[in-house]
Amino acid sequence: MNETLLRIKNKILGTSQEEDIPDEFGEDYLEIDSSNQPARKTKVVVKPFIIKEFQDVKNVLDALRDGYTIALVNIRPIKEKDMIELKRVVNKLKKTCDAVDGDIAGFGEDWLVATPNFATVDRSFSKPVTTQAEME
Repeated sequence: MNETLLRIKNKILGTSQEEDIPDEFGEDYLEIDSSNQPARKTKVVVKPFIIKEFQDVKNVLDALRDGYTIALVNIRPIKEKDMIELKRVVNKLKKTCDAVDGDIAGFGEDWLVATPNFATVDRSFSKPVTTQAEME
């Protein structure tokens, strides 16, 4: 609309359009110095954690929120100690995984894997291969 008004003004006053149109590529730009940008982590870390009490879950949550850590969580110590605390830990991990759009699953009886948003846990179980010797 601004350009239309300028054209009308130029027609009335008889001036050239190029004189009144603001320079779109003038001095109004921002130069970004790439050397000042923080270095971004590019490697994924698979990190084991051991949960002995409820407070230990904070380290796992911080790692998941960071977004570059796949957490392998050993829950055996808290499982042997207090099942109610174990349920609190698992619920806290589930909520955080949901919040970061991650995934969580158990494997074995004493381990959980929790991933950030770029990874998922494959829940398909393949059947063991049966050899001819086992069939006989």
